[in-house]
Amino acid sequence: MQEQDSTRPESHPSPAAPEAPWERQALNTLLTALLKEQRAARRWKLFVRLMWLVLAVVLVWSLVSYNTPSVSPSMPHTAMVSIKGEIGDGTDASAENIMAAMRSALDDEGSRALVLVINSPGGSPVQAGLMYDEIRRLRKLHGKPIYAVVEESCASAAYYLASAADRIYVDKASIVGSIGVLMDGFGFTGLMDKLGVERRLMTAGDNKGFLDPFSPQTAKQREHAQTMLNAIHSQFITAVRQGRGERLKETPDMFSGLFWTGEQAVEMGLADGMSSLDGVARDVVDAPEVIDYTRYENMAERLAKRFGAAVGEGAVHALQWRMPLR
Repeated sequence: MQEQDSTRPESHPSPAAPEAPWERQALNTLLTALLKEQRAARRWKLFVRLMWLVLAVVLVWSLVSYNTPSVSPSMPHTAMVSIKGEIGDGTDASAENIMAAMRSALDDEGSRALVLVINSPGGSPVQAGLMYDEIRRLRKLHGKPIYAVVEESCASAAYYLASAADRIYVDKASIVGSIGVLMDGFGFTGLMDKLGVERRLMTAGDNKGFLDPFSPQTAKQREHAQTMLNAIHSQFITAVRQGRGERLKETPDMFSGLFWTGEQAVEMGLADGMSSLDGVARDVVDAPEVIDYTRYENMAERLAKRFGAAVGEGAVHALQWRMPLR
């Protein structure tokens, strides 16, 4: 037998290479992040659903409790509708809101009279004209008196609609009148000439851009605008004369656009006396309980409108992305 060479290294089976610790750590981190992301997505979905539920509950609650009167409507009371701020389409003092409130107030069997509490500098003659006609119609339909009570101001379009009331009550310091019509704007043609700026306006129709502030206004265009203003002013004057009748003590300045204090307005026949909402309800209507029928836009309605506008805007953008110009 040959003697084994002691210098030859002994051969041993090589063990399998152990898994690197950084790979295991990376895998654990990835799985943990994935689980956290899934949990966050589920929580967010639950939160969104909860918000929709809350919004629905608020909307339903606001509709159910909308303008809940402080006393029973069946009891004898004075109905009140507030007209505050600028009169115009889309405002709180729009014809749509005010006329709906007036109809609700006079339809109620318990209401003995309607008081319009006015604090407005004026606004749209169209909206005021609609309310003027509706006041006259409702007064004839229901046979109930309609009074106007002026707080700080009842000017221009606000006085237009107030003149349809049976009587107008003011405070001695109220601002009343401004029976006139205006159309305002700016003209920058002289400034553009000095700056060397050229206005490039293309129209189909010689007078299509006559209200453009960067284009000169011709004498014919000014005459046309003045004719329109005079016609609307004439409508305003006719409405005031019909509403106030023989109580008016006309002066040359009455329909010039000037305004007066409440005390002066009573002397001129633009108003009938001095009183407040409570005073009229107590002393004139003989129904001291007052119920407010004003249509107030609550928080839920504002949220709904904003949400609707956002959805509409998103839909428009989506259509723009899906229907590119070709």
